Amino acid sequence: MGKFEITTRKNGEFQFNLKATNGQVILTSQGYATKANCLNGVESVKKNSQEEKRFDCKVASNGKPYFNLMATNGQIIGSSQMYASETNMKNGIASVMKNAPEAEIVDLTEE
Repeated sequence: MGKFEITTRKNGEFQFNLKATNGQVILTSQGYATKANCLNGVESVKKNSQEEKRFDCKVASNGKPYFNLMATNGQIIGSSQMYASETNMKNGIASVMKNAPEAEIVDLTEE
């Protein structure tokens, strides 16, 4: 089963990474001012990742494909890594769709 890892950035903001069962990061969030907002972002990923139309496929300036997961209001709630090919990107989307709903939340900000 995949997991959401909550961490703190150097600037004090919270973020999450969704990791697949193999430990690979498949989605990274923006920075959030509060942990509560970050956890809301996790719930948004769980919900929105089940609709294929929420995945916005892009091509970076270096030609590598990646995707953003969008909320119903059009905001980006998570971004993928850069992929070597469109096929790999599509596999990444499938991995998010599979892993997000049941992923456990691991809070790495607590000492």
